[in-house]
Amino acid sequence: MTTTFPQATGPRRLAVLRHSAVLARRSLAKTTRNPGPAVNGIVTPALFMVLFLSLFGRPVAGTTAGYLQYLFPGILVMGAGLAGMISTGSAINLDLRNGVTDRFRSLPISRTAPLLGSVMADILRYTVAVAVLFGLGALLGFRVRGGVPDALGAAGLAILFGFCLSWVTVYIGVLVRSADAVLAVGFVAFLPLQLGSSLAAPVETLPGWLRAWADVNPVTHVMDACRALLNGTAPAGSVGLTLLWSAALFAVFCPLAVRAYGRQE
Repeated sequence: MTTTFPQATGPRRLAVLRHSAVLARRSLAKTTRNPGPAVNGIVTPALFMVLFLSLFGRPVAGTTAGYLQYLFPGILVMGAGLAGMISTGSAINLDLRNGVTDRFRSLPISRTAPLLGSVMADILRYTVAVAVLFGLGALLGFRVRGGVPDALGAAGLAILFGFCLSWVTVYIGVLVRSADAVLAVGFVAFLPLQLGSSLAAPVETLPGWLRAWADVNPVTHVMDACRALLNGTAPAGSVGLTLLWSAALFAVFCPLAVRAYGRQE
């Protein structure tokens, strides 16, 4: 008689993380050979910061220094995922269309590992982008008024939200037929999230129709939370809303992406 014991879930989960880390290393190696998307994720928010500072600094806040204190937290959120995460879906789509995914399926790894590995690599890219933006902000005159722990908390919130929102682009990358379609869908979907928020001006100053959207836009809550932490003011519930939105995005789109990826035969 042969007795069969159930496989422990602990080692299996560790194996998924190990496989994902290997594939994240693969994704980072691809970045070193083609740094364009990663550089774009840093350059785009930096350009937005310089452009908005030049155009709206005096009209909105009276001085560019005062406006930078308002603008920078929003740029930080943009750099921590919003500007570069569409490349995640494009990379996964290319792997699907070029047959790389078929090679992954022939390996004894979890089907979640290729997706999780790509997003894990994005976390490192987001961290680098955040560090570069903090350096550029300091050169332009931005000062953290909430202290080092609050600055780390703001960076962590921005990166966490970028990680959870990346699963939306992963899901799009699995569903659509080409990398160009990923870029098109991502641009249409995420431009309202970036600009229809409190990025460039307080929500109270926006037109009624735009304010209605900005009030429910999750990106507004993330930017407000980072702004409060970096400027040493009361977050007024924005941190909690950011965590709720992050959990909801991850809980909905991560399983959807994994399921859709598993159906790609």
